[in-house]
Amino acid sequence: MSTTTAARTTYEHAEPLFEQLGLTDPGSPEHEALREEIIEICLPLAEHIARKYAGRGEVFEDLLQTARLGVVMAVDRYDVTTGSPFLGFAVPTIMGEVRRHFRDHIWPVHVPRREKELQGKVRAATEELSRRLQRAPTAQELATELDVPVTDIARTLVAANAFQTRSLDTPARDNDGDPGMTVAETFGAEDPHYRLTEDTITVAPLLAQLSSEDQQLLIWRFYDTLSQGEIAERLGVSQMSVSRKLTRLLNNLRAQTADDKRAVAA
Repeated sequence: MSTTTAARTTYEHAEPLFEQLGLTDPGSPEHEALREEIIEICLPLAEHIARKYAGRGEVFEDLLQTARLGVVMAVDRYDVTTGSPFLGFAVPTIMGEVRRHFRDHIWPVHVPRREKELQGKVRAATEELSRRLQRAPTAQELATELDVPVTDIARTLVAANAFQTRSLDTPARDNDGDPGMTVAETFGAEDPHYRLTEDTITVAPLLAQLSSEDQQLLIWRFYDTLSQGEIAERLGVSQMSVSRKLTRLLNNLRAQTADDKRAVAA
């Protein structure tokens, strides 16, 4: 491809270049030269994504290098014959590499070593199961794949979000993206999640008293977000049977929770 052609081509419209690449011998100098040319054309995308993650406690040059690695991976993995645009494939690939960099290198909040180690295994298992199942795996499927309790998977996923913190003096942004009060100055209002936290604390002991079958039913429905029909298929029963059992379980939990709150109030 000529330099003039390359100058006219941007990463938003790179598909014709990949079509040409597919027509060359993978071991030929022509193939390697065209591959390098495509990577060079797509490098501005790496900088754009790296800047999106700037200011989060990591050196920009390290983010840029990681994003550029993501570009190379996207170029090498993209299959133009699928008909999907390159940009739609490249962006999540590059962003995934940058997020992985944060998870692997930035842990300002203390996270137990076991969660850190399991987090890497969960990430690898997620990628493998996604390829195998052609969809994102559920927490239960990850637990089965890694032979660990589903609660460990949940804790690990929560710990994965501990790589980013903000100073209390950091200016918060308003709806227009302009600097406003500091993070500390936004404190004081009642957090709408407090009620959810209280309810969770209340119901946790009640869930622990349920049978393993009832616990599994709730995990399928509310953690793995399976439909009642999908649960019924797994259990070999009717959808109506699953519906009745879920209704009974939830009504019992609501009644016991209400009793506990009244006892505390008294």
